Amino acid sequence: MAKRGVIIVAGGSGSRMHSAIPKQFLMLGGEPIVARTINTFSAALPGAEIVVVLPEAHIPLWENLRARFDVAPHRIVVGGTERFYSVLNGIRALSPEVEYIAVHDGVRALCTKRLVVRTMLASEDHDAVIPVVDVVDSYRRVEGDESYIVPRAELRVVQTPQVFKAQVLRDAYNVAFSPAFTDDASVVEAMGGHISLVEGERTNIKITTPEDITLAESFLNILQ
Repeated sequence: MAKRGVIIVAGGSGSRMHSAIPKQFLMLGGEPIVARTINTFSAALPGAEIVVVLPEAHIPLWENLRARFDVAPHRIVVGGTERFYSVLNGIRALSPEVEYIAVHDGVRALCTKRLVVRTMLASEDHDAVIPVVDVVDSYRRVEGDESYIVPRAELRVVQTPQVFKAQVLRDAYNVAFSPAFTDDASVVEAMGGHISLVEGERTNIKITTPEDITLAESFLNILQ
């Protein structure tokens, strides 16, 4: 069976959460957000290597938290100054035998096992797979003093986990960092890779504000 690897990026400072501790360590449904994320991937991908990327200053805090909760086995690596470097450190921490790599935002704690499995299975037929959902709002492009409607049928909201054939991701991350890289798919695409889309989940929100915590708690009642 192919060896799977997971990189959970949890390097945020939580400034938009207005919290004394980073958002990835806040409680959701009785456990730290990042613990819930780790456990979902461990359950969905038994035997997968899991690497969690954290800010160096907050590793002692996480060590304390994970000793108090039931958290699946994982390896901790130090994050970088940009998300790009955090993912690169995660890639380097995975063993060479890993054939498929999933990269996930640590604060997308409501991602289901179904979505993890769906994206991973799709990666067997594609080099790069990302989950997306349809846009429901209206959008306008601003150019100077003018603005123009953007047809929402042409847009999708991008989520994680983003799953790649491991060598494709390793090769892509040999490139120099660019501010244009907004996610891992954009790095692969910059190197000429093709990105395939799968259906995401509307409950798979990225928790970044206090309002998101309230919304996530309500979603838990739906998902459980």
